[in-house]
Amino acid sequence: MKIITINAANIDNEHICCAIGDDKTNRARAETKKKWMSDRFKEGLVFKRLDERGKIFIEYIPIEYAWKPLAGKNYMVINCLWVSGKFKGQGISTRLLNECINDAKAQRMNGVAVVTSGRVRPFLTDRNFFEKQGFVSVDKAEPYFELMVLKFNNEAADPAFTGRAKAGTCDNKNGFTIIYSNQCVFMEEYAAIFAEKVKEMKLPVKLVKLANSNEAKQMGSPFGTLGIYYEGKFVTHELMTAGKFGKLIEKLVSQN
Repeated sequence: MKIITINAANIDNEHICCAIGDDKTNRARAETKKKWMSDRFKEGLVFKRLDERGKIFIEYIPIEYAWKPLAGKNYMVINCLWVSGKFKGQGISTRLLNECINDAKAQRMNGVAVVTSGRVRPFLTDRNFFEKQGFVSVDKAEPYFELMVLKFNNEAADPAFTGRAKAGTCDNKNGFTIIYSNQCVFMEEYAAIFAEKVKEMKLPVKLVKLANSNEAKQMGSPFGTLGIYYEGKFVTHELMTAGKFGKLIEKLVSQN
């Protein structure tokens, strides 16, 4: 099984793993992601996947252009490392991670960074996997995010979360704020679903679509692709059904 690099030359003809169906919905999802990727290649974005039909890929980008609220210099940031289904337990995650590590070393970077969590959470990379690969924790952000790093240059300063990311806050203190980007194929769709659910429940909602990495560094959640806030405080980064989100809304309002 070989590893394929998706780039400007082949992106129109290759699938990108997260949305592999050929139905109208998945084609629309893939197009939002491919547009986002195409605009990032010139900034050093790398997307590599196994030459198989499935969710088996790694995506990474230099920290200077990362769509996460991270401060630092000359690090590679992993956006996502995903190996699912029958491909688990075959060492593929390590193969893909080594692709990133080797690229970062070839570019004489200070190391590789990844955002994870103290325990396993949906859509966040597994902390234990990275710890076994030599990554160490260098910073934390409310309420559960953790920044881990594999350093090549021990003299280099560690990367860190920005101040607002550490605090888990956003500027809008009125009702719900949903901050997202098209870095993930599902966010355009789910952000709209969440916003509509809040409106159905007669509550104020502000939908914020990040336009570039600078906005992501200033306003984005530590997860990067999605942050849901209530009364200015971070609530969750997770995708969920409209029904489950409605129950979360009820719980938050009842506690306020």
